[in-house]
Amino acid sequence: MDMRSRPYRSVLYIPGSRDRALDKARSLPVDAIIFDLEDAVTVEEKPAARATLQDALAQGGYGARVRIVRINGLDTDWGRDDAKAVAGMACDAVLLPKVECAAQLDALAAITGDLPIWAMMETPRGMLNAAEIAAHPKLAGMVMGTNDLAKDLQTRFRADRLPMLTSLSICLLAAKAEGLVIVDGVYNAFKDDDGLARECTQGRDMGFDGKTLIHPAQVDIANTAFAPTPDEIDLARRQIAAFEAAEAGGQGVAVVDGKIVENLHVATAREILAKAEAIETIQAG
Repeated sequence: MDMRSRPYRSVLYIPGSRDRALDKARSLPVDAIIFDLEDAVTVEEKPAARATLQDALAQGGYGARVRIVRINGLDTDWGRDDAKAVAGMACDAVLLPKVECAAQLDALAAITGDLPIWAMMETPRGMLNAAEIAAHPKLAGMVMGTNDLAKDLQTRFRADRLPMLTSLSICLLAAKAEGLVIVDGVYNAFKDDDGLARECTQGRDMGFDGKTLIHPAQVDIANTAFAPTPDEIDLARRQIAAFEAAEAGGQGVAVVDGKIVENLHVATAREILAKAEAIETIQAG
């Protein structure tokens, strides 16, 4: 499945140390799972969590869900052992926290080999070096770590996320320049459906591929917000049909709903239809 059409609408954090949570994740309608060995696992549990997670992934049952393992930083007591363990796990990618430069990705790749790497973007220095990080040949995706970033920036919470917009935009530019997946940070108030929906809409409008989530109750809202709407699908089909008809008549542009349709609009329309088809495939599975 092409990366641009592969859905990443909902990316749920699951503690790598919790058997029940690992089992429940097999039945949740999420596009991707971040199996967490870092923040969600206590210091005492960290060594055992590696074995617990390795066993769960070996058992399988996660279907089409993308399996991403977040390790501890390589500068911690657990990071290198995490990386060595992940290299042998049945997962799709390894996620490194607090990435601030490409050299950190080099160090991880030296341990994990050909396994694709994702980067947590959650520090001011990471923001300033986002382009360098995104250009790393092993990098496949970026995850916004907005809680850690807010702490370092000393921002106040605002519903419009104004204090975050520069950082979010810098990482979006870096990811899009390299054709990477990029998913938005978490929404902490997991019982506030309206607030989550607003933040998902904002993230989708900005260009994020999906939302990281901390609770299964948030999944449906994210899936809806980051999926093409019926109106978008209908418009995409009409734009493609009109443009193809115009081309057949020797014209380079078409008009749909009083708006010009050119090659670039058709490319976007095809991506929308491909994503909608991919979502249907996942839901059918």
